[in-house]
Amino acid sequence: MVLILNRRDIESLLNMGELINLIENVFLQSSRGKTICPKRVIISMDKHKGVMYYMPSYLSDSESLAIKIVSQYDDNLPKHGMPTIMASILLNDSQTGKPLALMEGAYITALRTGAASGVAAKYLARRDSNVVGVIGTGVQSRTQVWALTEVLEKITKVKAYDLLPGRAEPFSKDISTKHSLNVETVETSKECAQGSDVLVVATTSKTPVFDGHWLKKGTHVSSIGVTGPEGRELDDTTIKNAKIVVDTKEGALTESGDLIIPIRNGTISKDSVYAELHEIVGGTKLGRASDDEITCWKAVGLATEDAAVARLVYDKAKKEGLGKEVDL
Repeated sequence: MVLILNRRDIESLLNMGELINLIENVFLQSSRGKTICPKRVIISMDKHKGVMYYMPSYLSDSESLAIKIVSQYDDNLPKHGMPTIMASILLNDSQTGKPLALMEGAYITALRTGAASGVAAKYLARRDSNVVGVIGTGVQSRTQVWALTEVLEKITKVKAYDLLPGRAEPFSKDISTKHSLNVETVETSKECAQGSDVLVVATTSKTPVFDGHWLKKGTHVSSIGVTGPEGRELDDTTIKNAKIVVDTKEGALTESGDLIIPIRNGTISKDSVYAELHEIVGGTKLGRASDDEITCWKAVGLATEDAAVARLVYDKAKKEGLGKEVDL
């Protein structure tokens, strides 16, 4: 029997504080060589402006074995009224290979991405960070702000900007209601970036969405947009001036145009990437070194994060009797 779990099931089972602790442990396991995370397989559907990602992984400590399948179709929202990103996760029994569960993966992706950014901010953002700027107000940004409020206790204000008219206002109302924050919708990315202590960039833009000269000293940039090797949401100034931390160098240096393009142009080198986050969590490298330095978390996503969350969801769902069991 395979357990089928939809988004409503998953929403009732998870909270961000628990996930931040879980994802921090994933990075700790990685630092100790307890994870297997092959490079994702990518299939481009160019004629449909889409990309498919196939992401397997295994964590030996928690016996979490799963594969996530993610789709990113840039025309989905404007043409079809559908999410840009959709996903599903298949969880297997690591001892027998038996399929255990199939679950909706987009919400898990948003949550674990937010949680990973929360872990990064815990080590890289200033502890007195008060103002968060958000460029791109889709589903991912909601969980980004949620995670930041869990690790940065002094956040009181959020500035929100989105290129698409009408998206920032619902985001602002949602964040204000759920997190009791002062949320302001602004008209330009410059207004959003200037004065922010933490800047969340979560877009599908192929070109930089703000000027790095707008960042004040000590800003932490959290860039989680999926842009591909030929697109970027960060400009040269930001990349050149920041301490860059990634989830995986292999993934970031082959999939993220935010790094690939400035390396190709000679603005930075591969050695400009300071660390993978597991090195900082594991204690082999220092996180933020001063209040003045600009830090940048550039994430492309790790399948181990999905596997860990999927295992947690499955165990909780079985305990609480949620989902529908299907005989394949």
